[in-house]
Amino acid sequence: MARICIVGAGLSGAVLARRLSSAGLACLVVDERPHVAGNCHTEPDPESGVLVHRYGPHIFHTDDTEVWEYINRFADMMPYVNRVRATVRGRVYSLPINLHTINQFFGTALSPDEARTFVAAKARSDIAHPVTFKEQALAMVGEELYKAFLEGYTRKQWGMEPDQLPVSILKRLPLRFNYDDNYYNHKYQGMPKQGYTEAVRRILDCDGVEIRLNCGFEELDEAFDHVFYSGPIDRYFHHDIGRLEYRTLDFETIRAKGDIQGTAVMNYPDADVPYTRITEHKHFAPWSAGEFDNTVAYREYSRACGAGDIPYYPIRLTGDQNLLTRYEQRAQLEMNVTFVGRLGTYQYLDMDVTIRRALDLGARYLDLMKTNRNNPQDGSAKA
Repeated sequence: MARICIVGAGLSGAVLARRLSSAGLACLVVDERPHVAGNCHTEPDPESGVLVHRYGPHIFHTDDTEVWEYINRFADMMPYVNRVRATVRGRVYSLPINLHTINQFFGTALSPDEARTFVAAKARSDIAHPVTFKEQALAMVGEELYKAFLEGYTRKQWGMEPDQLPVSILKRLPLRFNYDDNYYNHKYQGMPKQGYTEAVRRILDCDGVEIRLNCGFEELDEAFDHVFYSGPIDRYFHHDIGRLEYRTLDFETIRAKGDIQGTAVMNYPDADVPYTRITEHKHFAPWSAGEFDNTVAYREYSRACGAGDIPYYPIRLTGDQNLLTRYEQRAQLEMNVTFVGRLGTYQYLDMDVTIRRALDLGARYLDLMKTNRNNPQDGSAKA
């Protein structure tokens, strides 16, 4: 029986482990943290009892029916709509920018068609082919909305000027000419009632899966038929040709009686506010928010990721893309090793995409094993 090592007990590793062990393979899952679930780890706050997202909030949203059905096998998914607010110059607005935001910001009462015309008149018509975040924003909403909602927040989040960032970052953000303040536009949206860590534990609760926590891959001295590596791809190669750049987060805890801000997420785009947002975690579980007398929130500060920090957001500028290409070329030469997940592929992946890729990768690997039982490899599924 083939023995597989899966590095990382987050969603990628857990889904892969269950898929492969269900087919009769022995899987060792290792993680250097003391818990499963990676950055979507949730746990009860010891003082308030509120279930907190220890590494920042994660909201599950997808249009992939198979993935939605998969997560529902292991979690009681409760309805949850992500509604984000923003405090700008002492006033609160709804995000993403929508008809309410526009009317409130400009002191108007425009209809959808009127708002389209109004915003189009403010947008920079001379930017025909935007290539940077700033150009895309100015061509999309104009100077005033850009400076109020996008410029300062972007500078704090990414640690660089918006005209240094690729246009792709802004293309993920919607602009709406109705009063829809649902941050996502997906068919399925929800939050696991018992938290993500419990869901991942259930995924990993399968015959043939061994879990070792507080254990790094570098500590292993065992033979495996294949390794699925969800750690940083540059770390696997000991950063010997350079480090890929990430942003990391620092969290400042706020505790209080009752309610701090009345909503789960409040963004702070103003440049003179050092943090990017405040997240109040009992509001991520509105079905139980009334059960808690005390509340807990986190102020989030974004900064460059150092050697000992937790990597959150890959920056993926030109220099990083070139370095990533070199690492990917080396990864292709690694026998019986496949790089997976957000860190292994140096991509920002939503949870549903992470699950979809792990399911598909597991299926491809099993197909390859059937093709060549004596030498199982997954050379076609490299990062």
